[in-house]
Amino acid sequence: MPRVTALNVNGKRRTVDVDASVSLLSVLRDDLDLTGTKYGCGEGRCGACTVLLDGQITRSCVTQVGRAAGKQITTIEGLEKDGKLHPLQEAFIKADAMQCAFCTSGMIMAATALLSKNARPSRDEIVSGMNRNICRCGVYQRIIEAIQIASAQTVNRGEVTR
Repeated sequence: MPRVTALNVNGKRRTVDVDASVSLLSVLRDDLDLTGTKYGCGEGRCGACTVLLDGQITRSCVTQVGRAAGKQITTIEGLEKDGKLHPLQEAFIKADAMQCAFCTSGMIMAATALLSKNARPSRDEIVSGMNRNICRCGVYQRIIEAIQIASAQTVNRGEVTR
């Protein structure tokens, strides 16, 4: 059975020794102790497990780690730089865009991908871009507000992504 021995996670090469068919989510949480990415439905439908794989939204619960080998994996932990939160992380706090916060890391990762493609999305574009991420607490309006806040901040700072 093929093995994966290294992954590029959050800009660093990380050593692992796992079967290539294991879920990326399991490896991130259990082997690399990156627990910000959450297990939600286990079927790739809710978005709690969202990470970026070469900048693309990826449901880590249904992605075999073998598919991630050799690619850049970005988790919620990889967004902060030098102890400073990413504008989306700051905006989610400012807009109080979380209640239980279980979906928050997946929401932020999906919003990161959205803003990397469209720095100033309209409300409708935000709704469409976030459509596959579920918030069981229903704070969607605050999530939209947070993305709008972050969009304005990143454009004003001259940075679309970090």
